[in-house]
Formats: sequence, C-alpha cells, structure tokens
Amino acid sequence: MRTLIVSEFVSLDGVMQAPGGQDEDRDGGFEYGGWTIPFWHDSIGESFATLMKDCDALLLGRMTYVTHAEAFEPMPAGDPFGDMMNRPKKYVVSRTLTHPIWRDTTIIRENVIDSIRALKDAPGKNILTDGSSQLVHAMIASDLVDELHLLLYPLILGSGKRALPNGAHRLFSLKSTTPYPTGVVGLHYVRTNG
Repeated sequence: MRTLIVSEFVSLDGVMQAPGGQDEDRDGGFEYGGWTIPFWHDSIGESFATLMKDCDALLLGRMTYVTHAEAFEPMPAGDPFGDMMNRPKKYVVSRTLTHPIWRDTTIIRENVIDSIRALKDAPGKNILTDGSSQLVHAMIASDLVDELHLLLYPLILGSGKRALPNGAHRLFSLKSTTPYPTGVVGLHYVRTNG
C-alpha cells in the first residue's frame, strides 16, 4: 500500500491558509497571505525536495491545484523546482473543475474517499498532499493519512483555515524534528494504531 503524506505550513495556532502569497486565499476575509515568506530558508526547500523524491503522485483540492497549476505548468523544462512539481501524476478533487489545467491530471469528482483508498492500493510510490484544507480534513477523518510533515512557523495568525480538523481523533508518533535558522521547526509524524 502506498503512503499518503500531508505536508503543511502551519502557524503556532494551527492556521495553514495562504502561506505563499498576499492574495493566494482571502476566504473569510483572511488578511495575512504570504505569512511564511519572512521565515524562508533554503533548507526548507531542500527538505521538500527530499520528500518529493519518493512521491509519484500529488493529491490536491481544487483551490490548491489551480494555484499550483498556474505556477508550475508554464515553467520550462530544466527548471529544477518546476521539473520536480510537474513530474508526478496529479489527482484533483473537484466537482466544479471542467477540465485539467496541469499536465498528467485526473479529476476525482465522485466517491472521493473510495477513490483515494483505491489510489493508495494501486502500485506506485508515495502520494503527497499539501494545502487542500477541506480534503485534508476529510482524509484525516477517514483515517487515510499515514504521515504528517508540518512546518511550524513562529507566529500566531488568530484566524484562518485550520490544518487539522476538529472532531477527528487520530494518534501520530513523532518521528523527527528539524529546526531551521529562521525559527521554523519541521515536525515529521507517522500514524500509529490506537
């Protein structure tokens, strides 16, 4: 069975909304888009690249998919980050997306949880999800997530979309921690039975 990994940027109060850009996601009046940028360190990018080496599929919600597609699809071959993001097969959960806008994409419209279980059972390497708060909440609630890779940022945002759902009881064990010079801490958790 393939490993399903959730990788998120998270504030101290559990917010994961719009880490990359000012206007990335203003749902609910969110005003702090791009909150991760002042804390960037190249080692964070290197750790993500290491994570991606063992992944051959990206599983995303529609908003995250569109943001990624608009950023990475136009990148020319030979761009290291673009090549890394464009290489895997993409799966997007959406009832409104009419056609793929990113290469090698399958749209999952119905039976989402069963489709994800089938994807995990199919041959292949790891599956990675980032962003995609509604999808992540549903997958955690359905006990589909095998690993959490959380980058914990040293700030409190006060409001916004939460990385982890309310009401789901799941147990994860800490596998490793990685402190970065900017105050960010990488936390790697694996699901445990119980």
